[in-house]
Parts: sequence; structure tokens; C-alpha cells
Amino acid sequence: MQDQDVQDQDRKSALRRSARDARRAMSDHARHEADAAVNARLRELPELRTVRAVLVYAAAGGEVDVEPTAAELRTRGITTLYPRVRGEDLDLVPVTDLSSLVAGHRNILEPKGEPADPTVVDAAIVPGVAFDLRGGRLGQGGGHYDRLLPRIGDAIRVAVAYTCQVVPQVPRDEHDVAMDILVTDRSVSRPGAPSHR
Repeated sequence: MQDQDVQDQDRKSALRRSARDARRAMSDHARHEADAAVNARLRELPELRTVRAVLVYAAAGGEVDVEPTAAELRTRGITTLYPRVRGEDLDLVPVTDLSSLVAGHRNILEPKGEPADPTVVDAAIVPGVAFDLRGGRLGQGGGHYDRLLPRIGDAIRVAVAYTCQVVPQVPRDEHDVAMDILVTDRSVSRPGAPSHR
């Protein structure tokens, strides 16, 4: 079993490298166009029409920039919560003004203020390094989102990625949380209907 674990970790490391390389190879123009396409698809999701609180994130390291969607949600009176690293876990803090974000873990912008109960989240917009069409997600390797997502209950889990980050299969461990929806610059897929969680 240990040999299998080592092989899986090696596969994940290689997949992270190749997905990051593919993301880095995008031109600024292509990234800008892809961000716009992802945000347009996000805003059209029926699952985001009736939400009251949405987990979003401040993009870092070549991630899809979802701030246009977050800003539009705020204009509709929807609470946007941003993650803040606290040891092995993530706190979720309501944010109305992006100027309140400060550099935190790995120099990623994080919120200040009191954390909210994660169960208030109706939908989580989740970044990652690589994804597959069965709901598999490969994160940065710290496990922060995999520890957070079970704490948000039945909230819909929406992964966002550039098409170059979608791979045939992401290796999955027991603790890895599947995504319900994958939104890319070219498509929307729904691999994980709530009944299949």
C-alpha cells in the first residue's frame, strides 16, 4: 500500500508540474480572454441565482480571476466570503471591499476580520491546479480546501479552470472532495449532482 501511495503522490506532483506549465504558457491576451469567458459562464449558472453567500477567492499564481463574478454577486446583495489560512484550516471571512485584503499565506491576498460559520455558504467557487470531468480536483498540495469543503455542508462546489488544466484523470485519495460543476473558458460540465455526493 505504501508503494501505491508513493506512486499516487508522484503522479500528483507530475500532474501539478504539467498543469502549471500549461497555465504559464498562456499569453496575457489568452488569459484575459479566458478569464472573461469563465466569468460569463459562472454568471449564467442557475445554481448561483438563488444563493445568499458564496465562497470566492483572490486569484494567485495564474489562477482564474473570478473577481468580476464576485463583484457582480455583491451588487446583488450576496455575501462573498474569502478564505484565510489558519494553520491547517481555512477561515471564511465576509468581504465587501477588496482593499481590505492583505498578503497572507504564500503571499496570497486574504481577508481580515471575524470569520463566519462555514455552513452559511450556499456555493463555493474553488480554484485548483488540475481537474477532470468526473469531479476530480488537484489543489496546491496543502489540503486546505479538502479540509474546508466537508465543513460547508450541502453547498454546491463549483470548480473553475482554464481548458489547459483539464486532464483525463486526477488521482484521488479518500479525503479528496469531488466538485459538482466544472466551469472552464470553453464549457460547463456537471459531474457531481448533489445526489451523488
